[in-house]
Amino acid sequence: MKLKQARVLISNDDGIHAPGLKVLERVARKLFKEVWVVAPETEQSAASHSLTLRQPLRVRRLATRRYAVDGTPTDSVLLGVQEVMKDKRPDLVLSGINRGGNLGEDITYSGTVAAAMEGTLLGLPSVALSQFYHDRQAVSWRTAEHWTGTVLKHLFKIDWPHGVLMNVNFPDVPPKDVRAIEVARQGRRKIGGALTPGTDPRGDRYYWVGPQRDEDVFKSSTDLSAVVSGAIAVTPLTMDLTHAGTLRKLKAVMP
Repeated sequence: MKLKQARVLISNDDGIHAPGLKVLERVARKLFKEVWVVAPETEQSAASHSLTLRQPLRVRRLATRRYAVDGTPTDSVLLGVQEVMKDKRPDLVLSGINRGGNLGEDITYSGTVAAAMEGTLLGLPSVALSQFYHDRQAVSWRTAEHWTGTVLKHLFKIDWPHGVLMNVNFPDVPPKDVRAIEVARQGRRKIGGALTPGTDPRGDRYYWVGPQRDEDVFKSSTDLSAVVSGAIAVTPLTMDLTHAGTLRKLKAVMP
């Protein structure tokens, strides 16, 4: 793909006014011929690949090639491709840059990754981008902004198989301290975010679902180990959830 001639659709799950979206827009305008933004009106973190079916969706034009959708990241990409850009489809979809990493099992919850999944299902090369952080008030946006163009240029040197999307996570270090760009598999960490209980004014019990547990050591060659060691993690993901080994075993025992 010739990036200079490409039309790109950008979305996210942090919402149309998110700082990471503005970072990605700045980078994209330097790389691509046309940049279109269709993103959720409000934050949709952990929305996963949800699609709105029980209520109508509205698209609000904010500026030239910039739109907000009162729905999920999936809704935004679907409407972006099939309605906003219906006269000429985009060449690729970028999602992010998310505030916070999308690593390990977090990928299954991520609205950022889901937007890229929707682009993939629509037949478009799609990339999810996230900026890992330790302090929510001091996110290393400069690192993501500095390295996004380099990563994208390398990613588009190859053709991706049908049904594959790319998941990119930037480490929480200054741009000059990025150790490498590592191609890594999806990692795993201990399951379960913290649950914080409370009682509302009527005396009814409620719970806040907190973040995943913090850990310092992960299996090597994974997205988690790469990012915590100061590297950019690039992970190819597939939309085919079939487990080939178990599929073969089941076929062997079925009548």
